[in-house]
Amino acid sequence: MTERVKLPVSRKRKWIRLLNILLVIYLLIGVAAYFFQDRFLFHPEIIAKEKKFNFSVPYKETNVVLDEAYTMDVVQFLTDDSLAKGVVLYFHGNRKNIEWYAKYAPAFTSKGYEVWMIDYPGFGKSSGKLTEQILYDYAEQLYVMAKAKYNADNIIIYGKSLGTGIAAWLASKKSAKRLILETPYYSITSLASHYLPVYPVGRLLKYKLPTYAHINIINAPITIFHGTGDNVIPYSNAAKLKSLLNPKDEFITIPKGEHNNLSEFPLFKEKLDSVLAL
Repeated sequence: MTERVKLPVSRKRKWIRLLNILLVIYLLIGVAAYFFQDRFLFHPEIIAKEKKFNFSVPYKETNVVLDEAYTMDVVQFLTDDSLAKGVVLYFHGNRKNIEWYAKYAPAFTSKGYEVWMIDYPGFGKSSGKLTEQILYDYAEQLYVMAKAKYNADNIIIYGKSLGTGIAAWLASKKSAKRLILETPYYSITSLASHYLPVYPVGRLLKYKLPTYAHINIINAPITIFHGTGDNVIPYSNAAKLKSLLNPKDEFITIPKGEHNNLSEFPLFKEKLDSVLAL
């Protein structure tokens, strides 16, 4: 007959106390993830409405009033030629504002493409409350503006980091020459699961941004760039998109590329230039 080994009462209490502490910590992290997810996901910097930008590339700024609560700041980086080949609708990442991402515009304007960037609500000079639907609404409004000047086959949709989910959604709804994604995620939910593996993030998060759900219904060719050294959006998370691509699409791996330095790699420049030359 097997005898049960009983823990001393004091030792049992210690284990119960430890488990209670771990449970409280677990719950606190879950509560913080739910109530403060906007702060974790978005890191905007506001710019005074009256401030004038000082960009190295010629530009035109338009503040689009959508309603009493929402305004969308649009900066259109122009080419040296009076006749541009087309336009790149550029959806930036989750930090700062257009001023930070303007440094990427010359890669496109030097190839004959205008670059139109927007700031999301609460970023730069744009106002309003952030929601996933509002991000999509802003993207669609920018497309409508571009379509008034360019044909769909002269419009490239470009997303960087956070903006990749927005860009993929837009490309699934509207016609375009090409979709380009730099450091994309499979979905915000899957990315959050990487950082919070023991939490039901699907229920906690307001933002889903399911890039994967749009990829296989996009008619335009897709080019994806991702670095193996990315410690913000792991390469493995983006690589799950590979199985959803068509033969005409391309997933370009940048060895040792990190989240914010892909533009410094010759392979990235070479591939981007070749796509813009088409």
